[in-house]
Amino acid sequence: MNGAVPLLLALPFRGRWKVQNSPADRVPSHGTGRFALSHSMDLVPVDERGRTAPFRLASLLRSEPPEAFPGFGRELHSPVDGEVHSVHDGEEDHDARRGLPSIGYVLTQDRRAAEGWTALAGNHVILRSRHRGGAVFVALCHLRRGSIAVRPGQTVRIGDRLAGCGNSGNSTEPHLHLQAMSAPDPSCARAVPFTFPGGLPRGGQSVDGW
Repeated sequence: MNGAVPLLLALPFRGRWKVQNSPADRVPSHGTGRFALSHSMDLVPVDERGRTAPFRLASLLRSEPPEAFPGFGRELHSPVDGEVHSVHDGEEDHDARRGLPSIGYVLTQDRRAAEGWTALAGNHVILRSRHRGGAVFVALCHLRRGSIAVRPGQTVRIGDRLAGCGNSGNSTEPHLHLQAMSAPDPSCARAVPFTFPGGLPRGGQSVDGW
């Protein structure tokens, strides 16, 4: 598959989200090419004031339950027409970490990476679609436990509900990790660049879903 032409994705959410770790800023976007992460993107749901959650002094000192974040559980929708290749559920939505707690959490990231992609992705859905005559696989990660509404083999259309935004896997606060790959196994797949109808946003930019 020639990845020179980016895969066109629909925005997989409604409401306002903020972009982080965008391939529009750097490639590899997450600082590594492992697990087909080179062109992946993180999107964080925010409220009408552009906040991921109300800020409290305690947020700098201790972890917070994911329910304190207004985007926790916000619906996610299929960005492609295709079918569900696989799902993984059952990982806990652990506490979110801002301020000092986030520093300690980042220091344990190598351990999670050593455990494999599932330890990083948490609960996730992988969709199979078509791109330039070949198969392409789109992964939506860090989903809320118990929220996945599709099953392997199911046909999906753009806009179909998939799951809720969660804080499972390698996540400091509820958000969506999105990536496209040449194969369903990230350990041996190539990253596939993607874009959206309005173009590829940069980190820090807010995006309004449909």
